[in-house]
Amino acid sequence: MKIFSDLLLKFEKPDWSANPEFCVIDTILESHPDLILILKSDIIGSEKTSTFGRQDTPSVEQIVRAAIFKEMRGLDYRELEYAQNDSRICEAFIKLDGRNPYSFQMFQKYISRIKSESLHRILVEINKIAICEGLEDLKSVSQDATVVKANIHYPTNNSLVWDCVKTSTRLLAKLKEEIDNVDFIDYTKSAKKTFFEINVTRSEAKRLPLFHKQLILFTKVINQTSNAIKKKSTNVIAMAIQVELEKLFDLMLRIYDITYRKEIAGEKVPNDEKIFSIYEQHTDIIVKGQREALFGHKVNLAAGRSNLVLDCQVLEGNPPDKSLFGQTIDSIIQNYGIVPRDSATDGGYATLLNLEHAKKAGITNIVFNKTVGTMQNIASSLNMVTRLKKWRSAMEAIISNIKRGFNIVTCNWKGWVHFQAKVLWSVLAYNIRVLTALLLKQIERELKLE
Repeated sequence: MKIFSDLLLKFEKPDWSANPEFCVIDTILESHPDLILILKSDIIGSEKTSTFGRQDTPSVEQIVRAAIFKEMRGLDYRELEYAQNDSRICEAFIKLDGRNPYSFQMFQKYISRIKSESLHRILVEINKIAICEGLEDLKSVSQDATVVKANIHYPTNNSLVWDCVKTSTRLLAKLKEEIDNVDFIDYTKSAKKTFFEINVTRSEAKRLPLFHKQLILFTKVINQTSNAIKKKSTNVIAMAIQVELEKLFDLMLRIYDITYRKEIAGEKVPNDEKIFSIYEQHTDIIVKGQREALFGHKVNLAAGRSNLVLDCQVLEGNPPDKSLFGQTIDSIIQNYGIVPRDSATDGGYATLLNLEHAKKAGITNIVFNKTVGTMQNIASSLNMVTRLKKWRSAMEAIISNIKRGFNIVTCNWKGWVHFQAKVLWSVLAYNIRVLTALLLKQIERELKLE
């Protein structure tokens, strides 16, 4: 109970007692410095420490602490820079020790390097601390899946073509500033007009000639882009722009093909061949039952009786919930070395294979909210089935707290790697909040006993 004892001492200071969440994580980081080492290789990478120039780069510990403070308070990087001057608890938590605050660019550079795999390890290690402190017993595990949306507009073939046209024209204009012999025609005015005409036209017969017109213009833009890529230059900036255009060119060809097949030929294009955004290409389409389609990624969460999230998987594609059950159970047993006594999930996970998998793993009470076919829940009593079903519904509240409490309904971080990292940061921040509440209850009980 070392963390518990250290907390009681820290709560004597007003700054820490008014900010219990930061008091808890500060105590954990001080008593477990190995947590910082998990993220060290991500942050430093292959960089070598220089003995020249100004030695004002934040330490690995300061970067990790700044990232935690940012997520707990829901700040952006500029607000994080301001908080170092404005907040005494921020200054104390990041350990500035009276030095000038670090710039937001500095923190963004290093925090963005932290990978989701390392964050998952941190999640597991903090949960192990909670288990050692008696705050979580891992007797019961519940699973549920949700969708975190990508930060994109609703994708249509019409909007994707327009995105390609305007982005290509913007890059060509930048390239012309660097290379004099780049000639192109700006088709954005005409393309934008047709884009809006298609949007307000409902009749398929009237939309067809408009798409013909837009695709003819799109072909001209594709040709312009192809010609610009072939221009030779020794200008570094121009070469970088050409690399961007080359990536965009491949996307433009695919979007042209998809749009032609769907809008002109009337073909039904499979979802796995579609592109939902030229900016966030990792985006998947997620359809759950009869509900509307969502664009982002499925996230599978597992939680214990303490409401701490024990496992988090950010998934590619749209795998069915039933395919996630076994690997999550195996991951929990492997990470914590404990076999749960109870497992409770909703009906989406219910299959005979999953039931057998849980039995072989050593789980005693296996309850699905709805069973399929002839399968039956396995439990010590009917009362246990009822209790586990009621307890399972708490997963909805956990998901809501993570998504709304830490602004992760839509992920604003760019790219697949950063998308995964943002989700894990939010889950970590949620766990710190839950851990704090559990410790405060324990402190309150101890004070009453005295």
